[in-house]
Amino acid sequence: MSLLNKLAIGHKYEAKAQRYLAKQGLDFIEKNFHAKCGEIDLIMKDKQEFVFVEVKYRKQQHYGSGVDAVSHSKQLKIKKTAMLWMMKNNLSPSHTYFRFDVISLSSDPEKVEWIQNAIVEG
Repeated sequence: MSLLNKLAIGHKYEAKAQRYLAKQGLDFIEKNFHAKCGEIDLIMKDKQEFVFVEVKYRKQQHYGSGVDAVSHSKQLKIKKTAMLWMMKNNLSPSHTYFRFDVISLSSDPEKVEWIQNAIVEG
């Protein structure tokens, strides 16, 4: 599969995750925030809490769900990137409510797995 196809699939499922979270009452802030250390797929806001969302798509579940694909090293990159986003937006991590969620999607259009606080800060 070409890189363009992978990017198109990624954007399609990120948009689906964004719509799903909006239906759950979260407000959209930003998508695909890039830094040298990594990328945040979606940044949403749940009342007063910023939510950094990793979106994972699995066509098949043979090797586990999308949640299983968020390795420890990926978690560290997400955390570091989120801290940079907060600094860029003049938000202090010690005075800002935030969490890390994972949305796992599959080829089943009805199945959305939303894990809140999937990545524990620390």
